[in-house]
Amino acid sequence: MEASYGYGGAPMAPPAPLAVVSPQFCAPYVVPLTVTKRPLSISDGDFTVTDANGGVVLRVNGTVFSVRHRRVLVDAAGQPILTMTEKVFSLHNKWEVFRGDSTNPNDLLFTAKKASIVQLKTAVDVFMAGNTSEHVCDFKIRGNYFERTCAFYLGNSDTVIAQTNRKYTFTNVLIEKDTFTVTVFPHVDYVFIAALVVILDEIHRVRFDSFDLL
Repeated sequence: MEASYGYGGAPMAPPAPLAVVSPQFCAPYVVPLTVTKRPLSISDGDFTVTDANGGVVLRVNGTVFSVRHRRVLVDAAGQPILTMTEKVFSLHNKWEVFRGDSTNPNDLLFTAKKASIVQLKTAVDVFMAGNTSEHVCDFKIRGNYFERTCAFYLGNSDTVIAQTNRKYTFTNVLIEKDTFTVTVFPHVDYVFIAALVVILDEIHRVRFDSFDLL
């Protein structure tokens, strides 16, 4: 059987379930998603994730009235799947991701942080909750997020599990929507990848309140 190749000719993820959030989010085929970042709204939050047919799969909820540095990923019915919180004052822009709407340390699934403080290109390392030493990452993201061209890798290897690309349309530019495609490879947890996309944006976006100490 021939190997499959993705971003930059790197090998794609092997045909075995890679379930970080839940096996139910691992499909045996490529899952194409479209992630749309909208101007802040009360009803929809920052992000909407849709499938190949345009159906809403996930949303980022509660960004207007929620505690600062906290994002909740919900399903199409509004049920919380993951809670993402930023470690305030972390030089590496570290984020912790918990199951459901919890922030209890016992519900921690994984953390994500910049691989280095100063970066010319995107380099984010992801560590599962049990990897407390954080010497070797369990996943990594490399590329150029401002161009929306990033690859998600299994561990510190060249095996690609997902990738992103910017999607330009006249309408998106006109109404200031930022839309890009996410290709999740077979047997990879697409909710996990969607959460990492949100964290990537949080890490890279310019914060006008960066000097706010609250």
